[in-house]
Amino acid sequence: MDIFLVILGFVFACLGMVGSFLPVLPGPITSWVGLLLLHLTSVIPQNWTFLGITLAIAIIIFILDYFIPAMGTKRFGGTKYGVYGTTIGLIIGLFTPIPFGILIGAFVGALVGELIYDSKDTNRAIKASFGAFLGFLASATIKFSIATVYLVLFIVKFFEYSNSFF
Repeated sequence: MDIFLVILGFVFACLGMVGSFLPVLPGPITSWVGLLLLHLTSVIPQNWTFLGITLAIAIIIFILDYFIPAMGTKRFGGTKYGVYGTTIGLIIGLFTPIPFGILIGAFVGALVGELIYDSKDTNRAIKASFGAFLGFLASATIKFSIATVYLVLFIVKFFEYSNSFF
């Protein structure tokens, strides 16, 4: 059972990194579930302080994820249409064979969203879509960094007690 929990925890920790870029999957919280599963094994001593602190960080990042893209959009004069367009463009960009399709899709989606809001002012739309894109990039970078730290913590903790597993 312990090996199953370790494998499942590792899968969750890796999914958290992927979830840093996907709007459907909460990256840091998913990575935290991986840490929780590792600590639920009979080999790793349960450290509720460690789990509580890492959970609090994951929740704070999860909440900030809703504000950072909007702040980037508002800072550059954007609207909700730009934020929605960023999300839609991101999802479409996932399915394109183009390298960096996610990033290009997020920018183009924000631009299209802003042009739908006001098709006459293209300069404002470009500036606002750039803000939405920067907000998305900042948010994804923060989530990816935390998910990577959680994966490293998972690996370090596993190797610290690996002799007890085998």
